[in-house]
Amino acid sequence: MSPVISHVSHGQSTLRTVQVLGGGSAGSSVHVRSLAAGLVARGVRVTVCAPADADRAYSFSGVGAQHVHVPRSSDPVSVAALRTVCADADLVHAHGLHASFRAVLALSGRGTPLVVTWYNHEPAEGARAHLLRLLERRVVRAATVVLGTTSELVDRARGRGARDARLAAVAVPRPAGGYEHPDRPRPKVRAELGATDRPLLISVASLDPGRGHELLLDAARAWRLLEPVPLLVVAGEGPSRTELQRRIEDEELPVRLLGRRDDVGELLAAADLALLPRSWEARSVLAQEALHARVPLVAARTGGIPEIVGDAAELVPDQDPEALAGAVIRLLGDPGRREELRDLGTRQAATWPTEDETVAQVLSVYDELTRPRPLA
Repeated sequence: MSPVISHVSHGQSTLRTVQVLGGGSAGSSVHVRSLAAGLVARGVRVTVCAPADADRAYSFSGVGAQHVHVPRSSDPVSVAALRTVCADADLVHAHGLHASFRAVLALSGRGTPLVVTWYNHEPAEGARAHLLRLLERRVVRAATVVLGTTSELVDRARGRGARDARLAAVAVPRPAGGYEHPDRPRPKVRAELGATDRPLLISVASLDPGRGHELLLDAARAWRLLEPVPLLVVAGEGPSRTELQRRIEDEELPVRLLGRRDDVGELLAAADLALLPRSWEARSVLAQEALHARVPLVAARTGGIPEIVGDAAELVPDQDPEALAGAVIRLLGDPGRREELRDLGTRQAATWPTEDETVAQVLSVYDELTRPRPLA
């Protein structure tokens, strides 16, 4: 660990930062919590502007940051609230495209440095694609520095007109004691889920359209013919729940929707395989946690997945439930390959940036942008 230091800017005043979060992806939320904890430990004053449900889920206030509720909206009232919070900030750091756009509006007419982090590129067509391009241009041209979590995102920001775009280090926190909880060992968790004598598969994602849950259900039709029948558990909540549950019941699929859970690490430690049917996040939280926890991963070749996992996962084509089911069936029947993936995952995870390195990089950017400039 780096030593805890007090960051001083502008004479004797401690650096004051506002982190703006839309409350969207797990990747950005986990990163902001980790970043807030590291900055506070180094003497930086941190305010996180995010919806109240994001603070309940990720506890920004629990790591020493001040939390201010700001809705996921660019309406005048929300922008005005954000503008008020940012009034005494030395620097504003916005996470994700929509949160960044709100920050640009809130800082209009002010000289406050704005750092923007991009986590994904949302696929879109037609009018929506045109709107996203306009938002991207507006954001990157107003930002002082754009941090992209993959090289593709850095190139995209530069193509949209960014003055300064850099590759960002982003780490997923690892539990200090590992993923398996001593009070809930792997056999106990499997028994609770009804997977004592059958393979356990896990997927973690909000139940939103486009996250690939329909692909999982299509694939489950194939592996329900195995003996014993694998059980797939899905941790997450969202608007697609009713439709997915209806399919599970109508087709008698071996799938359980667990809802929102605060024990995902323990569920992951109990699983035989982790499944990621679709992700446009540059650095998927589930992909990183699966490799850290030594759980073999089957993932669609989308977003930043190939770059982050390398050869340490079974990658299948996007939108191909037969390929997804086939990879699951092959791995369940090949314990040697599962062990190989565990070892490859451990080696791949060792190449990722640590939380300490991530905070250090961000703090160096903050220092650069807030350091007093000599008089001409």
